[in-house]
Amino acid sequence: MGALSPCDSFAQFDKSKLLKLGKLYKYDFDDSYMIDLEGQLEIVYHSCIKDERFTNLKGISDLSRLMVSTGKHQSYPLVYKLLKLALILPVATASVERCFSSLRNKIGDEFLNDALLCNVETEALAKVENEKVMERF
Repeated sequence: MGALSPCDSFAQFDKSKLLKLGKLYKYDFDDSYMIDLEGQLEIVYHSCIKDERFTNLKGISDLSRLMVSTGKHQSYPLVYKLLKLALILPVATASVERCFSSLRNKIGDEFLNDALLCNVETEALAKVENEKVMERF
């Protein structure tokens, strides 16, 4: 998560990318939380670049730990929540990919393609009458 990386005095800080990440977690960040998150990100950024304790961090896991030890996680709970979600994102993504790969291997490419086609072409399938399908099979 380069956009929140504390390396090089937060040189890669990109609030717009962080807000996009927050939008991915719509159950954790509704519209009002997104407004609050934007404000908290701005404040955290400016307070951290001025605080010497935040200058030699190696990554967002270090940032997360230091936020807890300094109490900033309580002052900026939405930023801390975003940090936690960013830290688990690679694990969650890898788990989903492994499950999908395993499923694909078990059911076969042809069935998977047919299932995906049914999901993508929902409008066309809605027009197909059940009787026609039953006649066909």
